[in-house]
Amino acid sequence: MGGFTIELANPRGFCAGVDRAIEIVERALELYGAPIYVRHEVVHNQYVVRNLKEKGAVFVEELEEIPDNSTVIFSAHGVARAVQTAAAGRELRVLDATCPLVTKVHTEVSRYGREGRTVILVGHAGHPEVEGTMGQATGVVHLVEYVEDIDNLNIPAGTPLAYVTQTTLSVDDTAKILKRLRERFPKIEGPRRDDICYATQNRQDAVRAIAGRCDVVFVVGSATSSNSNRLRELAAQTGARAFLIDSADDIDKKVLEDVHRVGLTAGASAPEILVDEVVKELQSLGGSLITVSSPLDEGVSFSLPVELRH
Repeated sequence: MGGFTIELANPRGFCAGVDRAIEIVERALELYGAPIYVRHEVVHNQYVVRNLKEKGAVFVEELEEIPDNSTVIFSAHGVARAVQTAAAGRELRVLDATCPLVTKVHTEVSRYGREGRTVILVGHAGHPEVEGTMGQATGVVHLVEYVEDIDNLNIPAGTPLAYVTQTTLSVDDTAKILKRLRERFPKIEGPRRDDICYATQNRQDAVRAIAGRCDVVFVVGSATSSNSNRLRELAAQTGARAFLIDSADDIDKKVLEDVHRVGLTAGASAPEILVDEVVKELQSLGGSLITVSSPLDEGVSFSLPVELRH
């Protein structure tokens, strides 16, 4: 295995919504003590979840698993209205770690329903964010994953329509879907500002900038992370061989044979410590870092729930 250079994408790693969600769990543990129950993985990263478990967080899928008089945190992906109602009807202290940019989509889908519009949600079936958004709807919602799905929609002519999107989608793929939506339904309404979040957009732009000149790109992120999967797909579409890895242990040394440049990025739920470990492992295998750069400050931060601010 010869020498190769390592190029870091920037920005990479944690976004403001993930930072906030993790801080909510950590502060709740400090304030109320363990156990703190979290409905669903607070963010989609194995390292983060394992770390919070060690501190006393208990991850559950349903509210029924949580004893009365406990503290429950809703994950960054958001929850359906029925979950909020069920929690309010129980003796539970509820802290909501839903990313404010996901809450924006919830507000949109709810408002469109009240206006009498049928909503088309662009997103991945089964993803917790999509399930939460559909569960916030006040009217009819159709889920669309691919351009082809639009032609299969059975919507009566004259139906007032609007669309929203999952926040962590591929920017390019979503643009194609929305183009087809507008072609088929010229009067469809949409949000004033794009639903795909700033962090998803910025990380995709950053990986696109480096992938074209790299032989291999590693994306640090868990398989359940939508935005990490999109980064890997984008790097592959740009021409690099691209791999999603949870940690340095997942690097396949065979893919580094005869490479000249390796790109490295991280999904919005992957901590920088994992990137550092991957860099060290690549250096031990003959890599040299072109530039050392801390993740960019993207100038976005979200306030904590009022109960945790002091």
